[in-house]
Amino acid sequence: MAFFTGKGDGGTTKLFDTPSGQRVTKTSPIFEALGMLDELNTLTGWCKAGCPDDFEVVGRHGKAVLRDVQDHLFTIQAEIAGAPTRVPLESTERLGELISAIEKSLPEVKSFLVPGGTEFSARLDIARAVSRRVERRLVGLHESGEREVSASSRAYANRLSSLFYALTRLANNRAGVEESPPAYQA
Repeated sequence: MAFFTGKGDGGTTKLFDTPSGQRVTKTSPIFEALGMLDELNTLTGWCKAGCPDDFEVVGRHGKAVLRDVQDHLFTIQAEIAGAPTRVPLESTERLGELISAIEKSLPEVKSFLVPGGTEFSARLDIARAVSRRVERRLVGLHESGEREVSASSRAYANRLSSLFYALTRLANNRAGVEESPPAYQA
């Protein structure tokens, strides 16, 4: 596979479901969503690379959890690009169960928390913030009618910020970092 073809030099490209010969402008909201998903997948890989070898998440290795997220992000990217695929509802349900299990293992939160306890938790916090932006873009794309995004993929995207938040708190907890609320200085 070539690193480039030059076919997109004019600012257009093709999608899985683009009729033969037709090209789509790269300024389309579809490509904005694809770019954001790519960014989140890359950030998830950065989190995975920084995940401590002994970081277990409800009986699974943290790196395996993050790799699973990456695979699902690729599925959403393929769906947005027009492939006949979507995140299975069961995956969204399993993600919710994982988040709940992590939450039960941590002290209750009663306020917002200041990010940045450890390098690993800070990476997870960045992924959390970007995942929220990705979800907003997917919902906007779906609501605009430019691309249908399945309910299960939208629900999975909605859960991702909660997963990254739970993992951030778990990483800080395991590292012995005390969580602190913002001071709200005026």
